[in-house]
Amino acid sequence: MRNHHEDKWIKKDLKRIWHPYTQMKDCRISPPLLIEKARGVRLYDSRGNFYYDTISSWWCNVHGHNHPKIKSAIKKQLDCLEHVLFAGFTHKPAILLAEKIISIAPKNLKKVFFSDNGSTAVETAMKMSLQYWENKSMPGKTKFIGLDYGYHGDTVGAMSVSGLWLFNKVFSPMLFNSFKAPSPYCYRCPAGKVVSACGIDCIKPLEDILKKHSEICSALIIEPMLMAAGGMIVYPKEYLSKAASLAKKYNVHLIIDEVATGFGRTGKMFGCEHATGVRPDFMCLSKGITGGYLPLGLTVTTDEIYQAFYDDYEKRKTFYHGHTYTANPVSCSAALASLEVFKEERTLEKTAKIIPAFQRGMERFRDLPIVGDVRGIGLVWALELVRNRKTKKGFGFKERIGLKVYQTGLKRNIILRPLGNVIYLFLPLCVSIMELEDILDRAYSAVKDSYKSKFCSSKI
Repeated sequence: MRNHHEDKWIKKDLKRIWHPYTQMKDCRISPPLLIEKARGVRLYDSRGNFYYDTISSWWCNVHGHNHPKIKSAIKKQLDCLEHVLFAGFTHKPAILLAEKIISIAPKNLKKVFFSDNGSTAVETAMKMSLQYWENKSMPGKTKFIGLDYGYHGDTVGAMSVSGLWLFNKVFSPMLFNSFKAPSPYCYRCPAGKVVSACGIDCIKPLEDILKKHSEICSALIIEPMLMAAGGMIVYPKEYLSKAASLAKKYNVHLIIDEVATGFGRTGKMFGCEHATGVRPDFMCLSKGITGGYLPLGLTVTTDEIYQAFYDDYEKRKTFYHGHTYTANPVSCSAALASLEVFKEERTLEKTAKIIPAFQRGMERFRDLPIVGDVRGIGLVWALELVRNRKTKKGFGFKERIGLKVYQTGLKRNIILRPLGNVIYLFLPLCVSIMELEDILDRAYSAVKDSYKSKFCSSKI
């Protein structure tokens, strides 16, 4: 039961606020949680209840909430400079961050363009790619290639190269046409193969698109190793290597979208590091770059791309693009502090010790009749819930099995926000073994009890 204090604030919220990705009518029965503080991997509501932040507050919190080093960096920067336009001006946090990112990014990437979120980082890469070909006197290369389960953001360009499904189908009249290749979705293999017989045959449709249309294509955009919003789809590193090779072969830019996968999520600093031969023309960064404390986006690219815009002003090759909060110094300072935490706390080394325990802990979910697939990489693991394991038939839209698991999870102090029929854990990298074991116990109980409830009848 809500107390008077909480009830007052929730009523104010529901009177004035429209929440993202939320059917507000649901809030009559399941209102938003009033969170008042956080520390580590836990959020605390106004009643003092804690919840494991197992989705890293939408995949951006890296080192846990209330990290002293990042807080200190933000406070220190506020005493010096809170913001300045980035056209004709610069500042030390941006310069230092650009140097640091270049030092850890794929070696062919040498230039950084700042923005303020993942969608804008993607839009920047797409616009740079298209104008590059224009500046190089190849104006016909204006189309883009994506994957049918890909997700790259909610702005018009980003939606246009994402898969056309629930998130953006209604906006299709606004979108431009792009080519879509079948995704390397192993559980539902587009080539009809079983994993043991996989020859990465699912790459063939992508190759066919490039063979037929490379002369009009500007870039291929892909999430490395993990297609996040598409259903936490983990795919073989060989697919990524082959896709990169094909982009190079057919003279099409490769845009690697590391917004969700960057900064340790997959067990490496960047997801593309898992595969060999991946030399992106653009790498898009956001979310975890500041540790989850402030908005910031980066598009990292090559000297070759940069030089195509570098000319006398009257040649009209300038990249006319930018954002008000481009390279905000407070955000840049938070990002620098986050990267220092990676080094000082040996974050990736510690994560490497947690990952095997995570994988072992997830295996027991395979015994639940409702679980069709268990998949993961690094500290991201997911369960695909199905009505029939043999046919892989999923639950219908009206059944809302994901919502049932989410509500059951909250009763067990764990956030299991679903992606349709997919329940996932996207853990902060600071999670300990003890916390991990507790999280897995609570998650298992939530899924199991949801299966046993009247909502999931014996017909399953």
